Amino acid sequence: MTASNAMQTIVATATWLGLQVLGAIAMWIIGRWLIRLAVRLLSRALSGQHFEATLIRYICSIVSVFLDIILIIAILGFFGVQTTTFAALIAAAGVAIGMAWSGLLANFAAGVFLVIFQPFKAGDFVAVGGVTGTVEAVGLFVTTIDTLDNIRTIVGNNKIFSDTIQNYSTNPYRRVELTAQLAHAVRHQDAIRLLKEGLARIPNVLAQPAPDVEILSFNFAGPVLAVRPYCNNAHYWQVYFDTNRLIRETFGSAGFPVPEQHFVVRGQEAFAAVANPKSIAADAASGTK
Repeated sequence: MTASNAMQTIVATATWLGLQVLGAIAMWIIGRWLIRLAVRLLSRALSGQHFEATLIRYICSIVSVFLDIILIIAILGFFGVQTTTFAALIAAAGVAIGMAWSGLLANFAAGVFLVIFQPFKAGDFVAVGGVTGTVEAVGLFVTTIDTLDNIRTIVGNNKIFSDTIQNYSTNPYRRVELTAQLAHAVRHQDAIRLLKEGLARIPNVLAQPAPDVEILSFNFAGPVLAVRPYCNNAHYWQVYFDTNRLIRETFGSAGFPVPEQHFVVRGQEAFAAVANPKSIAADAASGTK
């Protein structure tokens, strides 16, 4: 091969490579522009359907990464690379990563459903995953909750979604459940009347539904009253403590006796057995009465 032929071959090869590189660059630029356009249209469409903003961002991010991978495979195919093997390797890597990150992906899937179904939102007072408190933020992997003692707690979304969810903020009111012990000598009608009158004066206790004050059970000390006012969740602890204070002050002002357990022992032998059980046991062992 002469020097002239060699030069022509080098020029032709360089021209071909240059055109290939320029073509690849053009494919990347045009492809990225189309991907951004598709992601913007997808985001606009999801926003029009009133999807959660967090969910829209993550969906668009996933779609963008998926389309980027397809674009890279297409560019490699343009250069003559066997993309079938490359795609198989990517699929195998995806399976391996999915198995390694199964817990993380489970949290991700649960987070998507939490955003879609919205059993609670930021600011709600909930009991989820064994944690009770106010929701600070709902993420796609974890949910942040501030507990009643003001501890920031992070809970995996999969644990939340697979367990019972209690949202105390959804309904307009909730019931405060307390009990009041009465002595046997107290007329329960008087105690019920006084408590109902006092509950009506406690701030933030709802008139409808009206507070429940009824006999709940009996024990050795006397009847036990169920004292159940209703209030908004935001006023729960104020009503709880005020109601406890009301029970104590009302019963004290009315002069109700302190509840006590009473036992009655009948018969001389029974009294002796209670007073000196060792002596009775010794008499029984010796055969005397």
